[in-house]
Amino acid sequence: MQLRNANGKNGCKIANKNMQAMDIETYYLERCVNTLDKAYELLLLTQVSDIKGDIMCDLYRSACVKEFEIILEQSAKLLKKVLKPYFASSKAVDMLVFKDVFRHASLHSIIDIESCERWLQYRDNRNATAHDYGSGFAEETLKLLPQFIIDARNLIFAINKQNQ
Repeated sequence: MQLRNANGKNGCKIANKNMQAMDIETYYLERCVNTLDKAYELLLLTQVSDIKGDIMCDLYRSACVKEFEIILEQSAKLLKKVLKPYFASSKAVDMLVFKDVFRHASLHSIIDIESCERWLQYRDNRNATAHDYGSGFAEETLKLLPQFIIDARNLIFAINKQNQ
């Protein structure tokens, strides 16, 4: 069942510690995942065309890398909202770093442990190559994308599931 907020966008409502409904928007994250999926598909098609160095290949690779980065940040941001009812204060959740957000999501069975481990690997990839925008970074990131797209879609489902 797809939940919609007052604006007609995808999302879910969860109760915070004061039992007030809090709307968690997943629309933007879903758009980013769909954009990444399409950019990756088109990248693979341009690579098959044997036109190495083609500008379209560079364009799709850049789009994939950028969407990867955006999805990482958005995922942690939305998971923090999901985690707020599990903490004594919102401030405690806001102080969590990326990896701890995913560890707590696993601890509270929002995501499974295997998924958590992969999200930590995605973050390590991003951190290890944060200032290397050459082909090495792109190639390492591209290898992760098929599973990353699946994990991102599963995360969206998990976030939306929280108030069903």
